[in-house]
Amino acid sequence: METSRTVGGRLRRSGRLVRWLAAAGATAMTTLALAGEPMTMGAGPAEASTAAPAAMAAAPAGRWQPADVAALLEEIDAAPGEGLDAAPYGGDAIRQEMASGQGGAVLDALADAAALRLAGDYLNGRVADRAGFDWHIERTDADPARLQAGLRQALAAGQVRPWLRSLLPADPRYAALREALAATPPADAGRRDRLAANMERWRWLPRDLGADHIYVNVPSYTLDLVDDGKPVSSYTVVVGAPATPTPQIAMAASSVVVNPWWNVPASIIRSSRLRPGAVNPARGYEFYPVGGGRYAVRQRPGPGNALGRIKIDMPNAHAIYLHDTPAKAYFDKPSRAFSHGCIRVKDIDRLAEEMVRLDHGRTADIERGLAGRTTTTVKLDTARPVWLVYFTAQAGPDGKVAMLEDPYNRDPRLIARLNGPMRLASR
Repeated sequence: METSRTVGGRLRRSGRLVRWLAAAGATAMTTLALAGEPMTMGAGPAEASTAAPAAMAAAPAGRWQPADVAALLEEIDAAPGEGLDAAPYGGDAIRQEMASGQGGAVLDALADAAALRLAGDYLNGRVADRAGFDWHIERTDADPARLQAGLRQALAAGQVRPWLRSLLPADPRYAALREALAATPPADAGRRDRLAANMERWRWLPRDLGADHIYVNVPSYTLDLVDDGKPVSSYTVVVGAPATPTPQIAMAASSVVVNPWWNVPASIIRSSRLRPGAVNPARGYEFYPVGGGRYAVRQRPGPGNALGRIKIDMPNAHAIYLHDTPAKAYFDKPSRAFSHGCIRVKDIDRLAEEMVRLDHGRTADIERGLAGRTTTTVKLDTARPVWLVYFTAQAGPDGKVAMLEDPYNRDPRLIARLNGPMRLASR
């Protein structure tokens, strides 16, 4: 028979649970259904406390066994090592519930909410509005719905912490950032914040970039050709100017076009004020009326073509390409954010031949195309993924992390989001 004191204690704990879950966001609120706890509002917020090992061991068994709770708390305490503030995961609330010696449904709900929120942040990143940072890389490996099933399986196997850590990026470049963060003293808050921001960006990426791909990091102004999981060559690039930034997208290079035509984007037509009779005919522009006094414009192949001699075609909604350029002088500048968004590649003829050789080994068509002026398209047998990313801290070949330029000034806003109030929107 429950006494009034027992009932009152359960109601107070339930009120604390509801308030913490509400603060943790809509995703965490779904764990109330798992816990079976009534949504009863209680007294004011509980103060943080640390549970003694004896109290933790004495907690009645629910779905969360004491060893599982201890593992979860260890991982919450380790979250700052991943560049994440631990406070939003409610470790203090869990410790207080353990110290009460009650456990059961309230503890289960608190632990469920904390584990699912931490799992979601490890898998997807804490900042949900990635498009606000011009990051448009879609994920097919990060369905939040699978986290509840994963948590149930981890609890059944007693593998809560290994499961949580398996959701983090396994790429050595992320590990290098983690090591750099651990080695940076707390007094160097600026460096620590920038490292944390770049670790967050890694959590936005798919966990598998593919064994064969092209990797362009905008702030480093470099392109890496990766084959069989290893970089085989690196190229200097020019990226989008701050006014016309290169977006963060994933595409697939499907063909190499030698002596390409350039279909001028409407934004460039407007900004450049291209009109019939207003440009030098020798530059090769052709105009096609499309109604309403507007024109479509394209530029013939030739020495002055804005795409140069080669374009690597990779269909995408942003009209972004890898291409040559007649403006070679920009490759010699230390900061190279000058394009309208596309990636200009130094020595792109070598890159094109290398890609074709790795794909099917036949480079004669490229060689013949470069020897003439006719547009030649060389299809790749297998499209190669292309990743346009934005990391202002990255590990070099020696494993040491260097801080790079932030050409689009994105770090301060991302740092503010990571350090500010926790997000309330569900994923």
